[in-house]
Amino acid sequence: WMTLAVNSLYRECWMVKHLLKPVMSVCLTAFSLTGGSISEPVEVQTLFGYAMGTSYSVKLVSTLSESRSLQMGVEGVLADINGRMSTYLPRSDLSLFSAAAVNSPVPVDSKTIQVVERALQIAALTDGYFDPTVAPLVDLWGFGPTARQSVVPDLVELETLQAKVGYGALVVDTVAETLSKTAPRALDLSAIAKGYAVDLVADYLVEQGFSNYLVEVGGEMRFSGTKPDRVAWRIAIENPDSTSRSVFGVLEMADGAVATSGDYRNFFELDGIRYSHTINPKTGYPVAHDLASVTVVMALCIDADAYATAFMAMGKALTLQLAEENNLAVLLIYKDGASFRSVQSSQFTAQFGLIDI
Repeated sequence: WMTLAVNSLYRECWMVKHLLKPVMSVCLTAFSLTGGSISEPVEVQTLFGYAMGTSYSVKLVSTLSESRSLQMGVEGVLADINGRMSTYLPRSDLSLFSAAAVNSPVPVDSKTIQVVERALQIAALTDGYFDPTVAPLVDLWGFGPTARQSVVPDLVELETLQAKVGYGALVVDTVAETLSKTAPRALDLSAIAKGYAVDLVADYLVEQGFSNYLVEVGGEMRFSGTKPDRVAWRIAIENPDSTSRSVFGVLEMADGAVATSGDYRNFFELDGIRYSHTINPKTGYPVAHDLASVTVVMALCIDADAYATAFMAMGKALTLQLAEENNLAVLLIYKDGASFRSVQSSQFTAQFGLIDI
């Protein structure tokens, strides 16, 4: 009985071994043909998160596993900029500079030096309508790190702080990497640091071997290449209406940066008057004109971001004049009674054609 049982078990084992052998051979062959793994499709992948007090997104042409490996690197770039240029963090470069005494050099990171230096250049090019020392006024009107009620400031307080605004008092030492001031000043780089962060994330993606991407931080964007079907990236320009979200026009881009500034999202109303977060450094008051939004297209996002803010402070006529003199691509949407109209610079028309409501 034991012999019969053993012989029977032996036959069953032999059958399993030889019947399964072809199946196993096929499986091994298929596995070897794929190099040990199933190839992933190359598609538009999206990374999303929060940094610098706002949201960010990165769209890039890659495989899913490749894009996932970039998330920490992207967030590291954004966290580094925020840690150095935030007005909310007490140990940031800007906070240390603002607290420093007059004529006392403050060591800062080379990135901060680079952004402040570019901010001063754009301040000069825009006749001071972009001014990185506007921080006290931004805070006074309730749009800075100090919590305030939505009220119109006292005139005496406003005039006192207005005297502390002026980029000419900043001193940048690029060799020693220090910032100092010849008069009481505080820095606010919120209108240029996000654009700079976009550029650094784009540089990081290129370093990792990617050439087709769209980087967006707080609405400021930079593009490169195309989607997998070789179609350009498309960006919708929003109608400057605080009561709804609708599309004014669409831009197609393969390379470059876009920044939009407007008065229709961050504001407060008092006695029927809207007070925008964009402060005119020359008056100390929020902008008060018919210009509702400005879209600027440039090579670098650091420049587009700063110019968009300057143009919102300037108003329509001065912006168009400066744009034509410097061959800048600018789209302006302005109020006309209860509706909106648009006007654009010659360079914008040359790049995108006529865009109208």
